[in-house]
Amino acid sequence: MALDKSLIEKFRIVTTKAAYAASKFKGLNDKMGADNAAVDVMRKELNKIDMLGRVVIGEGELDEAPMLYIGEKLGSGGNLNIDIAVDPVEGTNFVAKNLPGALSVIAVAEKGNLFNAPETYMDKLAVSKKIPHEATDLDFSLEKNIKNLADSLNKDISDITACLLDRPRHAHIIEELKKMNVKMKLISDGDVSGALMVTDDKYNVDIFLGIGGGPEGVLAASAIDAYGCKFQGRFLFNNDKDILRAKKMGIKDLKKKYDLKEIIKGDSIFCATGITTGDLVKGVYVDDNKFITETLLTHKYSNMCKIVIREDTIKT
Repeated sequence: MALDKSLIEKFRIVTTKAAYAASKFKGLNDKMGADNAAVDVMRKELNKIDMLGRVVIGEGELDEAPMLYIGEKLGSGGNLNIDIAVDPVEGTNFVAKNLPGALSVIAVAEKGNLFNAPETYMDKLAVSKKIPHEATDLDFSLEKNIKNLADSLNKDISDITACLLDRPRHAHIIEELKKMNVKMKLISDGDVSGALMVTDDKYNVDIFLGIGGGPEGVLAASAIDAYGCKFQGRFLFNNDKDILRAKKMGIKDLKKKYDLKEIIKGDSIFCATGITTGDLVKGVYVDDNKFITETLLTHKYSNMCKIVIREDTIKT
């Protein structure tokens, strides 16, 4: 069943107001303050929507309140059952240090259609819809993926650009890409932003790959769902505690490779509002008693993928 288009604007308001709240902390070196402000506003605005919402991807468990915790119920009631994935501030360090690329993010789907990911690592791969599905795979070597990607795009390997998090755990990937003469876009934070780079040629990114958070992987998959891109993810477990948590969440095959359609099913809505200006959208701009925002909006079943600029009055 399709999600009603009227919901798009309602969820846009949620991320817009959360982004504005977080933007007040730009450059103050207070990442927790920015996150708390965005969380408070996001919770307040979500509770205004006529729905029975449930957080499946949030910021920890119940005892970690005031964060939007996994299992938290939101909305004013009604008959619409919704699964919600949130990251009130993707890039809290970016806000604290007034650096580019911070976003306020939400993804929604009907109840049962959004994967409830455990708090563990996930190996990820995302490519454009232009790439044949069989050309890239998590089970392929890095070299094979890059060569197949170059062949599919009719490019030299030296013209391929890979985006990945700049982390010590990726040192071997970075070294191998360097040996192949592949260009790299190394990002300090932001699985969602990284995955979205493969959706449009203007970002000049051909593949997003590497290891990041499992919940962030679900949000990243949700972000590119409406674009028809390919996404694969496989959970990585560091200890018995992680394995036990995954099993309690119903994950039986610990080595399973998940495709996008297994992570987010049916219709979906995704909203990402800029807090600080980055590659995807501009950040919050304040002008007298108004604030201006840019939000990336997608709605899968209506094939909507667009950036919306809005001007709102600052309420005192």
